[in-house]
Amino acid sequence: MSSTYTRRELISGTAAGATTVSLLGGAGAQAAAPALAPPSGTPVNTTLRINGRDHRVSHDVRQSLLDTLRERLGLTGSKKGCDHGQCGACTVHIDGVPKLSCLTLTVAAQGHEITTIEGLAPAANQLHPMQQAFIDCDGFQCGYCTPGQIMSAVACVKQGLAKDAASIREFMSGNLCRCAAYPNIVKAVEQARGAMGEA
Repeated sequence: MSSTYTRRELISGTAAGATTVSLLGGAGAQAAAPALAPPSGTPVNTTLRINGRDHRVSHDVRQSLLDTLRERLGLTGSKKGCDHGQCGACTVHIDGVPKLSCLTLTVAAQGHEITTIEGLAPAANQLHPMQQAFIDCDGFQCGYCTPGQIMSAVACVKQGLAKDAASIREFMSGNLCRCAAYPNIVKAVEQARGAMGEA
C-alpha cells in the first residue's frame, strides 16, 4: 500500500477518526485524540526532497504539495489549473510516478523523491529530450499546460507505454490542453521516445 495520501483521503480519514472519538466519549476520547491529525491551521515542519535537494518548510497541515512548491519554494513551473485533479497542469513525479500535486498533501510527500519540471533537464544549459521535442514539434501554444504535459509524457515513455499514437493518447488523456495542441504533443512524445532510448 502506498504511503502517499491525497487531500481527500486525509480529510475523510480525519473525519472518520473524529466520529470515532465522539462515539467513544469520556476517557476513551482523550486516549484516542493524539492519533488524529494536527488541528487545521497548525503549522507543521516537513522536509521535502525535490530535484535532488532537501527543502525544510513550515506549512499548514492541509496544504497541497502544489501550493508548497509554488508559494513556499518558488518552484512555479507546476501550474495551478483546475485545483481539482482534472486538468493535469500540476503533474510532478513522486518516486518516478506521475502525481497530481494539487491533490497530494505536502506532509504525504515527505520521504519521497519529488521531481518537478525545473529538475527534469540534466544540466542548466541542456534540455531534457522531451522538452526539446515539444519545441521541435510545436507541442504547445499558450504553454500553461506544458509543464504537466511534459512530466506525464516522460512517464509515458519511461513506463514503456508510448508504443504507438493510440497508447500515447490514452496515457496522456488526463492532461488537458485548452489550445488543442494534441496532435503535436503526440508527435513530440514519439520523437522523444527515440531520444530517450525507448523503442
